[in-house]
Amino acid sequence: MSSNAYTQLEKRFARMGALGEAAGMLHWDMAAVMPEGGHESRAEQLATINVIAHEMLTSAETGDLLALAGEAGLDDWQRANLAEMKRVHAHATALSPDLVEAATRAKAACEKTWREARPKGDFKLVLPKLQAVLDLAREGALAKAEKLGLTPYDALMDEFEPGARAADITPIFDDYAAFLPEFLGRVLEHQRAQGPAIQPQGPFSIESQKKLGEKLMAVIGFDFNHGRLDTSLHPFCGGTPDDVRITTRYNEDQFADAMMGVVHETGHAMYERGLPIAWRRQPVGQARGMALHESQSLIIEMQAGRSQAFCRFLSPLLNETYPGNEAAFAPDNLARFYTQVAPGFIRVSADEVTYPAHVILRYRLEQGLISGDLQLADLPGAWNEGMKKLLGLTVTNDREGCLQDIHWFDGAFGYFPCYSLGAMTAAQFFAAAVAAEPGIPDAIERGDFVPLMGWLRTHVHGRASSLPSPEIIRAATGQPLDAGIFRRHLQQRYLGTA
Repeated sequence: MSSNAYTQLEKRFARMGALGEAAGMLHWDMAAVMPEGGHESRAEQLATINVIAHEMLTSAETGDLLALAGEAGLDDWQRANLAEMKRVHAHATALSPDLVEAATRAKAACEKTWREARPKGDFKLVLPKLQAVLDLAREGALAKAEKLGLTPYDALMDEFEPGARAADITPIFDDYAAFLPEFLGRVLEHQRAQGPAIQPQGPFSIESQKKLGEKLMAVIGFDFNHGRLDTSLHPFCGGTPDDVRITTRYNEDQFADAMMGVVHETGHAMYERGLPIAWRRQPVGQARGMALHESQSLIIEMQAGRSQAFCRFLSPLLNETYPGNEAAFAPDNLARFYTQVAPGFIRVSADEVTYPAHVILRYRLEQGLISGDLQLADLPGAWNEGMKKLLGLTVTNDREGCLQDIHWFDGAFGYFPCYSLGAMTAAQFFAAAVAAEPGIPDAIERGDFVPLMGWLRTHVHGRASSLPSPEIIRAATGQPLDAGIFRRHLQQRYLGTA
């Protein structure tokens, strides 16, 4: 009976997985190409799909099958799959179908208004709709906290990165916030002594930027038979493992943000494509968590894509694409250009040193929003105060402040810590990969990502959700996550010291 129950669960979760994939494609379409007038209809479509999937997951039949299914006779992957089924079921059964439907509608409406408010820098325009999203997020957080025996904020993080806990993350972030001022000062002084990097001169046409992005995607290993590149207001990776959609945004005055955005999202896409085909649409076949997902984008963009080796590969390609910038595109200057540190307002444009400060700010603020210690109307002021404290910057427009990211307006509270946890994990993975395969830097210099991608396929992508993130990190690198490796990487890259 238990093995039959497990077989029925696999079929049931495969159907739910297909619904999730359909919702993912609708989300991509909404962000990339859907006409403005389609929002209300799309909100109805997504709400319907989400409610159907939620009802399947939380039905009495699913609960009965999970109670009947035992581990006897199952192999390691099947046991891991059953454990993941129980985990997602516990999350889902904490929420009523009415709450799921209301949250889906509220997020779609809020995201639409955010797209109007962000260019105007008008937080008050989106405030009522964001309040509705936040209220529903709090309601869901409280319900999950009670069900899972966690704090409300930990319950939200657990959805994005299973096992993530504020008690573990806060000391790491506080330590980095304390480390940053002195280290940042040394880096800025080091850069001043070197003199400014030569800046490439545009304009850089959108068409040429897209062609360059597609060339780099192919170099990294992206399969255009199973994905595509498009444009959106906020760069992201979506779709499904067999049809991966990535987006970026363009600025004809400079090409670096769009190019590195493409490289970053291609790292996400390669993780999705590398998930085991045999476990498609099963919980165990999904990406482990968003911290691990971010590690895969950042190992490509930051660890490999801003390395000296990659700059030597990139130099002739850029000269061919944008002639007349030979001095700017010299490998040594490129390396300096792509590792320039300068505190700025925009997270997605931040350098590797100051980026964690952007995450720490959001982490602290969203904890206050979920607990109720911070009122939503006070968010812009709290944001601006935090930016001043962490990076010494004075925010003058909410477009450069609390309106810049889509996450909260789409209901994704508890996601932001994954970015910096991912950066730390990426540094550890890359160090382990090069230790195991010393030829990786030389291969990257030739435009060959096969050795690095092969290591990642074996040690990260192919494991999917068969193990918890800490065990995947330990198995791949021989030790638990060590934030000190990330700091040593920064010291080596930006000061030339270990």
